[in-house]
Amino acid sequence: MNHLAFGGASIDGGPYTRITALAQHTPHGVNTLITYWTDYGLALFAVLMLIGWWRARHGAPGAMATVLATPLVVVAAFLVDNLVKGRFAEQRPCQTLHTVTVEACPGLGDWSFPSNHSAVAAAAAVALLLCDRRLGRIAVPAALLMAASRIWVGAHYPHDVAVGLLVGALIAGGLTPLARRAAPAVDRLRATRLRPLVAAR
Repeated sequence: MNHLAFGGASIDGGPYTRITALAQHTPHGVNTLITYWTDYGLALFAVLMLIGWWRARHGAPGAMATVLATPLVVVAAFLVDNLVKGRFAEQRPCQTLHTVTVEACPGLGDWSFPSNHSAVAAAAAVALLLCDRRLGRIAVPAALLMAASRIWVGAHYPHDVAVGLLVGALIAGGLTPLARRAAPAVDRLRATRLRPLVAAR
């Protein structure tokens, strides 16, 4: 049930329309690359999680427990973000402001605030940063680029992506450290036939 019918145009509708207007005057090839990134870029975080898992096989049980929890942290961020979406029920800016956008405007009832893409990217980035700083140095800029791309293609207001990033970062920052408590379980797995999944040798 939607409660607030939040209207975001009064917050940053001006910056949104300026960004989407700029996108309309940007070469098609650049917009195509941004569209591919905004549609498929979340796959990069899945790849980074796999790399993190592979590297954690050489580390302590706590590190492996943290890496294994990362997908669950991302799912939690997505679910919380969706709950907030349903509460505020903000229409997409391309519906409210009737702007021409790089990507087709989502239909009515496909709420905008906060951005799921941004929340998922931020959760993955923060979780990866807490697991492996080297992977985090890739994931954090990638999350910011994902958020920016959502505005560029016309799917979100700037405040949508800012709050999405905040939701994802807070969820990951709160849950990821707790995963280390599962280190004893990982240690037990290393004594079973599943050892190759959680240890290098």
